[in-house]
Amino acid sequence: MPRNNTVPTFVKWAGGKTQLLDQFKKFFPKKFNGYLEPFVGSGAVFFYIKRKYNPKKVIISDNNEDLINTYIVVRDNLEELIKLLKVHKRNHCKEYYYKIREIDVNELSDVEKAARFLYLNKTCYNGLYRVNSKGKFNVPFGRYKNPNIVNEENLRKAHKLLQGVTIKLQSFEKVLEDAESGDFIYFDPPYYPLSKTANFTSYTKDAFLDDEQRKLAEVYRKLDERGCLLMLSNSDTEFIKNLYSYDGLKIHKVKARRAINSKADKRGAINELVILNYENYSLTI
Repeated sequence: MPRNNTVPTFVKWAGGKTQLLDQFKKFFPKKFNGYLEPFVGSGAVFFYIKRKYNPKKVIISDNNEDLINTYIVVRDNLEELIKLLKVHKRNHCKEYYYKIREIDVNELSDVEKAARFLYLNKTCYNGLYRVNSKGKFNVPFGRYKNPNIVNEENLRKAHKLLQGVTIKLQSFEKVLEDAESGDFIYFDPPYYPLSKTANFTSYTKDAFLDDEQRKLAEVYRKLDERGCLLMLSNSDTEFIKNLYSYDGLKIHKVKARRAINSKADKRGAINELVILNYENYSLTI
């Protein structure tokens, strides 16, 4: 599958959509007003939309406090962030990693929190974000020879694209307070598990399972009735297809690579669903 590496994502994120942009391009609406993304994650779709369409109203959000703080710092305080990342890079080793991981984040400034978050993100095992029941990051050290701790080029591009963007720490249903008819909204929630053992369903201490998926489908329906243009990604399961099986929706499939699995031979291409409520896209691109 072709991979689009031109969007300036600056975090590794489970389910990040950089690898799918070439397949997604044909699904984006030709015209829309504002753009909202309630599960921003790595921001691959957001960065693509912002650069290509440059809508006047852009609102990105997530309920991951570390992630949202980092987006705000990249937008508003980039130079200090880069300085701190260079300190982490100079000191990087296994012992230093665990020392930084154990720091009480409540004692850090916002820019220090963002630098810690990015450092751990680039050097932890498999780029995984995982917290325990108390919300404490607990991913072990990743054995990378030369982790890209300070990607100045991407950070500067991201900083530029984030100017004028509203960034919010909030749960996905809050999108109902901001969305207006004609807005384009992309949903990329934690995916519904393909099996009982495939249970990585959250990037915070709160799980995202059946009830949360049903709540999301209800929000999708309300926005559909409001006249918003909606695109949603999720796993190719009967549960998800049944939630979005009503008239007016179109369900397509794309091929994605598994990124998180302890066994390398289980990281092959699988089907994912793309659910749309509009038709003004081109399947010939």
